[in-house]
Amino acid sequence: MSAEDVTALRHFNRYFTRRIGVLDDHYLGQDRPLGEARLLFEIDESASGASLRELRTRLGLDAGYLSRMAKALQAQGLVRSSVHPDDNRLRRVELTAAGRAEVREQNRRAGALASGLLEGLAPDQRTELTGALATAQRLLRLAAITVTRLPGASPDARACLRAYAADIDARFPEGFDESALVRPEEVSGDAGDFFVAYEENRPVGCGALRRLEPGVGEIRHVWVHPDARRLGLARRLLAALEGEATARGFAVVRLDTHASLTEAQAMYRACGYREIPRYDDNVYAAHWFEKRLA
Repeated sequence: MSAEDVTALRHFNRYFTRRIGVLDDHYLGQDRPLGEARLLFEIDESASGASLRELRTRLGLDAGYLSRMAKALQAQGLVRSSVHPDDNRLRRVELTAAGRAEVREQNRRAGALASGLLEGLAPDQRTELTGALATAQRLLRLAAITVTRLPGASPDARACLRAYAADIDARFPEGFDESALVRPEEVSGDAGDFFVAYEENRPVGCGALRRLEPGVGEIRHVWVHPDARRLGLARRLLAALEGEATARGFAVVRLDTHASLTEAQAMYRACGYREIPRYDDNVYAAHWFEKRLA
């Protein structure tokens, strides 16, 4: 990790948080700090309110801290709390009329602050900044995603495979039969590996590696949830699988793909895979690829 990269990111964080008033106890000139203002915004995003568990996961907050903020907002008459209608073990919070008015004012002030920051830029500079912010958000999302090795029979692994199967069943003209998925024992232990990508504790991608023959591994079922596409996550999963293949002593990895998955074919070629003759009897495959590992 470059020290210059770390310093640049920390410098930007310090500048931006100061510039938008994150450290001010009266964020946007209202009578509350950023934490409470953000909690109001997140509750407003859920039309029928949100459970404290959901908010804790979404915001990455300590349960005690979140509970204290919710109680403070309730004491101010901005939110109300009740038993969740679907699970009486959960508490749900929703905005009151006063809370909704507060969020409207909060959004108005936040918009005015953003407009004020942009006023000093020419139109082409604003366009440049908007593009740079989109790139920064995409890369920070990718950086925050974790890729974890799991047993092939784990609930999250099988859930990802079911989602993968449903996705390609809708895309393949002939559909897809789930019986063609790898079996748990093929991608666990000495036989192979299964990786799941998580964003904010939610599975958003997967990939499998299995032993094909001595010295040769096969990559299967590289999939990314639609909400997490165009981040570069598929390449990250592919790199994790290749790294594991190298660790297992495989000199070569192979894979196949369907004719309709043109974006996957382009990614494999860009990542150093070359097309080879058919090596398996996969009825869904139209292209076969191989890569020699360093």
